[in-house]
Amino acid sequence: MPELAEVDLARRLWDAGLGERVLEVIVPKPGARVFRGTDVEALRSGLTRQPLAESEASGKQMVFRFGAKRDRWLGIHLGMEGDLRVEPTRFEPRKHDYLILRQAKRALVFHDTRLFGRVLYHQGADVPEWWAKLPPSIFSEAFTREAVAAFLARRKRTALKPVLLMQERFPGVGNWMADEILWRARLHPARRAGELKPAEVARFHETVREVCRLAIEEIGPDWGYPDTWLFGHRWEKGGACPRCGADLDRAQIGGRTTCWCPRCQPGKLRVDG
Repeated sequence: MPELAEVDLARRLWDAGLGERVLEVIVPKPGARVFRGTDVEALRSGLTRQPLAESEASGKQMVFRFGAKRDRWLGIHLGMEGDLRVEPTRFEPRKHDYLILRQAKRALVFHDTRLFGRVLYHQGADVPEWWAKLPPSIFSEAFTREAVAAFLARRKRTALKPVLLMQERFPGVGNWMADEILWRARLHPARRAGELKPAEVARFHETVREVCRLAIEEIGPDWGYPDTWLFGHRWEKGGACPRCGADLDRAQIGGRTTCWCPRCQPGKLRVDG
């Protein structure tokens, strides 16, 4: 599933259409699962002739606001394999293209091969419930060291890896980002959240923010990162730590395949991890 940085990259693709009106809203399959709970006719009529005003990403979701008053809200969740594309304004929709916003110079396309994504629509000055209920962003003022420490304390017997995947506190962090964070913070993924000392909690909090910020800044068009990151080595058979050269370890922790460096992240792999 796309994580925080991939979602933000997809959002920025559609920013090519900022300031331009939507000439036509094309929905080839209005009954598709991606529109569950959404009034497709209201979406069509509400966005037609309206300019794309701004966009924002939060965790694994994004919103595009249209109109002079920015009061038409289009929410996009990519799900497992959804993506956004920019195509020539006159192009033939592909099999799994479910929403096309045609502008004078381009077409903004939402594509989803597995239909796990979501298209939401709201019209009004008030913030839609589906956006307002999202947890505070990792970049928000609410993501404080104290809030993270309290969250870890409430889950003191849970391993750090599954804790990082809890979207109510770490929205947008997925499997690879969790491994990257723990590797940079030099924390073993099976270590229990309640075992961290105050200095380690501070380092953990700082590293979460740092990795999320750098991931957005450095992500490549192919969703790749520099070789100095753990990212590209965690999938390599027999891959080595890009920091110290030690062979990487892998195991299931919290039900997810996890990769770490035994030298940089010393610790024990518990059976109940």
